[in-house]
Amino acid sequence: MRKSSTISSRVGKGAETRREIIRQAAPIFNRQGFAGAAMSDLMRATGLEKGGIYRHFKSKQQLAAEAFDYAWNIASKLRLEDSEHLANSVDRLLQLVRNFRDRREGLVPGGCPLLNTAIDADNGNFLLRRKAKRALDGWLARIRKTVEQGQQSGEIRPDVDPVAVAATVVSTLEGSLMIARLQRCDQPIHQACRHLENFFETQLRVPEPTSVRELTRPGAPR
Repeated sequence: MRKSSTISSRVGKGAETRREIIRQAAPIFNRQGFAGAAMSDLMRATGLEKGGIYRHFKSKQQLAAEAFDYAWNIASKLRLEDSEHLANSVDRLLQLVRNFRDRREGLVPGGCPLLNTAIDADNGNFLLRRKAKRALDGWLARIRKTVEQGQQSGEIRPDVDPVAVAATVVSTLEGSLMIARLQRCDQPIHQACRHLENFFETQLRVPEPTSVRELTRPGAPR
């Protein structure tokens, strides 16, 4: 029993160390990219020697891939906050856009990991490119599914193409982020979000019948 307990303790400590390496490495890869993240930077951040890092990861590429997963998981959760409980599908899309604009403080330092990794991995790092593509596909699929659910419930116009809406939302948000970085101001992000909010309200949302609008209007007689 004592031997089994010791092994379990070592395994637990090893897993904890591995998670901490990923947590400390994620901002470095997110800011500097794969090529720009020097082993000396990783050693300094983790407090481990090169051999200590490679005891937990087969290669720098594997560490970068898992650091991306860690960063993207945080970004995904932030973008979905307070949206799942909303009953109306258009309102869920609006919340997603507002989260993208307003909830960036909790991201892994360096900004959006999807945008960073997509650009960084375009030079031939196939593992990271595959990771970024999978993350993008998941984000697109969530938006597409939300639109489809809205069409099924009669909240979103039936002639809207869910795939096109998903591509429009993601490209508008990520594109605005790139412009904001280059211009060093948040105005492009705010403009993009206002555009999408207007798009959702005028091109997606099925208008409520006049009688319903009158009943829900503040101060309307009951």
